[in-house]
Amino acid sequence: MQPDPVMSPAGEWLPASEIAQAVAAKKISALAVTETALARIAAHDPVLNAFTDVTAERARATAKVVDAAIAAGQSVGPLAGVPFAVKNLFDIEGLPTRAGSKINRDRPASTRDATLIERMEASGAVLLGGLNMGEYAYDFTGENVHDGASRNPHDTTRMTGGSSGGSGAAVGGGLVPLALGSDTNGSIRVPSSFCGIFGLKPTYGRLSRARSFPFVASFDHLGPFARTVEDLALSYDAMQGPDTDDAACSTRHVEPVTSLLKQDIGDLRVALAGGYFRKNLFPEAREAIARVTKALGVTREVEIPEAARARSAAYVISTAEGGSLHLDRLRTRPNDFDPATRDRLIAGAMVPAPFVDRAQKFRRWYRQQVLELFKTVDIIIAPATPCIAPKLGQVNFTLDGVELPVRANIGIHTQPISFIGLPVVAVPIPLDPMPIGVQIIAAPWREDLALRVAYALQQAGVAAALRPKGF
Repeated sequence: MQPDPVMSPAGEWLPASEIAQAVAAKKISALAVTETALARIAAHDPVLNAFTDVTAERARATAKVVDAAIAAGQSVGPLAGVPFAVKNLFDIEGLPTRAGSKINRDRPASTRDATLIERMEASGAVLLGGLNMGEYAYDFTGENVHDGASRNPHDTTRMTGGSSGGSGAAVGGGLVPLALGSDTNGSIRVPSSFCGIFGLKPTYGRLSRARSFPFVASFDHLGPFARTVEDLALSYDAMQGPDTDDAACSTRHVEPVTSLLKQDIGDLRVALAGGYFRKNLFPEAREAIARVTKALGVTREVEIPEAARARSAAYVISTAEGGSLHLDRLRTRPNDFDPATRDRLIAGAMVPAPFVDRAQKFRRWYRQQVLELFKTVDIIIAPATPCIAPKLGQVNFTLDGVELPVRANIGIHTQPISFIGLPVVAVPIPLDPMPIGVQIIAAPWREDLALRVAYALQQAGVAAALRPKGF
């Protein structure tokens, strides 16, 4: 049997740039790459439960268009023939946008793709389908009562994290090289941490959210997952740009980052987040932070002021905005929700307006305090999750001697960051038996710095997305 030219000898996808180069050079067709991805989905998704919709015929048709363009001598994009999939809150033409729910399946099929899907395909990528997620993105576990739990490829008895759990499982398990997800309170960074892959939550407003189902519009982000920093940067560059269909999308000039990854980071001022971010950590998280800080030579520690209060304010705004968004559904179809999601949304709908106003005022103050820190540092290092992936169905864990609910506390270190829209790269630290992630946090619009540091950690062998056994 001949080796597949887009797979490494170890059975992993080659980097997206190499797949695209092979397709452009006619060493392999985009259609053949697509068939490889479809075969991997057929073989492994019954275990991982990453996909809710496999758009096989669409993928084959798209791949044939890419191949025809190459045959005609036309230029193809930097992601030519590269398979990808998206969290099922992205609109996919011809499918109802589930957003992880039962209720949304009764909606009419989408008539147009989400902007980020359009941009990925304009760069030559091939969409393979929609991915499992927590109901209405209000989830940190990856356990969906309607579609079943997505499963961690490193240990299928464990959570993927959420709410972009299918995205984490699909990339972590090698079903596709790239996936897109969303992050409101940590839903890219948590699955990245648990599934041992790289994830980028860009600055709020950097990537368009047009034609995606919202959770908390005032701090929803969309972004990519990948197995290498180069692939993360390449997909991010493909999606950049203003979009009048998303009022929050910035009109700032597009700033490509792929060409900047190899720049030396010796001049960057890197600090470790202290105080709140040094608490509530299992030993694995402490070990991951120690490896990263040692590799980067970090000697300075900074304290992000009032981070615990920021997390509380993020909860208030999340539950209030979410509850308001779903009020009609809560009134008319309460029994079609996951009970845990429904109850939190009902509680949110009853949060008094003065509480939300206070949380928003605090948010503005907190943002200014954190921006002051970035006048003296370029990068802040913090844990992505307090622990490795918990077991599926696990209800509680013990942090610093206190028993706490898992679902509510997985995002303890991510919420104070997305609350004010900072860009973050989650890097996977391969520990035994399970990986865990670390956040590389930069000032607004400085994704380039976070990606450069992530690349340096990857080159040093500290951060790596290792292939899970059996996948």
